[in-house]
Amino acid sequence: MANFSKSTVPQFSVDVYQNEFLPEGGRDVSAIVTVTSTGGGTTGRQPLGPAGGSAAGVVIMVDCSGSMDYPATKMRGAREATAAAVDTLHDGTSFAVVAGTHVAKEVYPGDGRLAVADARTRAEAKEALRRLSAGGGTAIGTWLRLADRLLSSADLTIRHGILLTDGRNEHESPEELLAALDACAGRFTCDARGVGTDWEVKEVTGIASALLGSADIVADPAALAADFTAMMEQTMGKGVADVTLRLWTPVGVEIAYVKQVAPKVEDLTARRTEAGPRAGDYPTGSWGDESRDYHVSVRVPQAAIGQEMLAARVSLIAPDPLGGDPRPLSQGLVRAVWTDDLAMSTSINPQVAHYTGQAELADVIQQGLDARKSGDHDGATAKLGRAVQLAAASGNADTAKLLSKVVDVVDAATGTVRLKAKVAEADEMTLETRSTKTVRVKR
Repeated sequence: MANFSKSTVPQFSVDVYQNEFLPEGGRDVSAIVTVTSTGGGTTGRQPLGPAGGSAAGVVIMVDCSGSMDYPATKMRGAREATAAAVDTLHDGTSFAVVAGTHVAKEVYPGDGRLAVADARTRAEAKEALRRLSAGGGTAIGTWLRLADRLLSSADLTIRHGILLTDGRNEHESPEELLAALDACAGRFTCDARGVGTDWEVKEVTGIASALLGSADIVADPAALAADFTAMMEQTMGKGVADVTLRLWTPVGVEIAYVKQVAPKVEDLTARRTEAGPRAGDYPTGSWGDESRDYHVSVRVPQAAIGQEMLAARVSLIAPDPLGGDPRPLSQGLVRAVWTDDLAMSTSINPQVAHYTGQAELADVIQQGLDARKSGDHDGATAKLGRAVQLAAASGNADTAKLLSKVVDVVDAATGTVRLKAKVAEADEMTLETRSTKTVRVKR
């Protein structure tokens, strides 16, 4: 394992967990790749970017559609939450606030650019927030495109959005929202929040997924300020952006999939961009002090007993802050060794087994909730029962607790459950929104 670092970026390490032994004729190789970043959290003033600009820029997009006045606590909560987020900005951070309806309008600073956070601009932004009012429709794609234009107006290292909505995206087509997400992907990351229970889970989680951010429900508007503060604190801790996971494979090796599996499940397979002969990059977004796990699965050519090969090389690649070629930060190796020892070749690595179960857990929750909504009682019971079983076996207590609000658990070990006759809408939406969150394997 090699490490490369500069004072301007965190230090990255890569650890590979796998059972490299295959039986005769075996071809499928799986590995969990743990990426850890240290020294990237920022404190106090944000450091300068490559040409003297602010290192971080944030655009807060606030839903101001008519439904935000029903009840009025939503609009009040949104104003208070945005003010709390502005207060959390470090001095020197570039920022703007956008009001989102069927069009996107700049609230602050309002002249097509970003403000730079200090005592004066924070006070001005909070004064501008007091004038926010609800009225109009919802076209989230326009909000995202304006955020992209604002974030592109400054010389930034970290570009991030925070998006709040309370309703469905009814004033543009799904294709228009998808086009906006495609245009913004890779240009900035974005956390998305749904307030109340009248929004569409798949829309909000789809935005966060496309822009490599987090998604969550805030059922009670009174909890928005604490949630926005936590999101902004996390953003202020980012030290390097646009990190990619580069996978190089020898001739004859096929890539089955590349998934982030902790802290949440995110399939990156289709997001590959070519990076030279037999190499491809998978986006991971921005990093501070944190650790994430990735599941890499490849298919190797058959080989004889006793042979071994490099199945894949996994590297972390980051842009050079001075504009040079992207540089490797760390790397790890995935191996394949053929053996006639049955015990060695049939042993499942604990990390691989754990995250295979966590990925299945996310899938069966979604399938179970979809079945429940369509009236398929038996299908929903079977899928959500399997989810209860997987959550219990893996120690995912948070997901188990959310499941218990949708089903009555008879026996968690066997996955025996009964669907609850009445389920609060907020509880069902919380389970769906957080279904991809995973618990890390115990080392």
